[in-house]
Amino acid sequence: MIRVAIIEDQPDIRDGLASLIESTPGHSMSGSFASMEEALAVLTPTSADVALVDLGLPGMSGTEGIRRLNETCPDLLLVVLTVYNDDERIFEALCAGASGYLLKKTAPDRLLESIREVVNDGSPMSPEVARRVVSLFRKVRPPDRAEHRLTPHEIRLLKLLVDGHSYRSAAAKLGVTQHTVSFHLRQVYAKLQVHSKLEAVARVMRAGVIR
Repeated sequence: MIRVAIIEDQPDIRDGLASLIESTPGHSMSGSFASMEEALAVLTPTSADVALVDLGLPGMSGTEGIRRLNETCPDLLLVVLTVYNDDERIFEALCAGASGYLLKKTAPDRLLESIREVVNDGSPMSPEVARRVVSLFRKVRPPDRAEHRLTPHEIRLLKLLVDGHSYRSAAAKLGVTQHTVSFHLRQVYAKLQVHSKLEAVARVMRAGVIR
């Protein structure tokens, strides 16, 4: 029996997903939540196997919630289910700890297949999302000797972003302001010859600076 939790703020979508799960043999509902705060207050390390997580939630974002759930429920498999398919959100969610990334237009049978896939050590993604991930890592190439051009502080900042931190939470971890984080990232962009946080993180990961 695969136990599934749903974190989705729209009642009609939440109820439809719950009905689909409950009516499918071998699957059961272990919780339905309208916000990440509700889910964090209830979910325990043993209460569910898979959680379907929306990103555009009221209050705490789905991405930040994924990072926190990874800390409190490390065995819970987190699959994004969202309308967003832009590079930044995809990469941030995967770095935060999502095991899969699906769009809400995913057909019910494919959604159920994805739940089973992630339980069996897969990483289900909608075709559009998979193409964007592959395209990103094909086009971003590490500059020569990238590790010698970044300071330890800059590498630590990038590591926090890889771990799913936002500018705000990274600033809190480092004991600096968000303005300082933005300043250091501009320096990193110049050194790595990139134009966004997404490209910077991909580049240092491919260069082996961050593992």
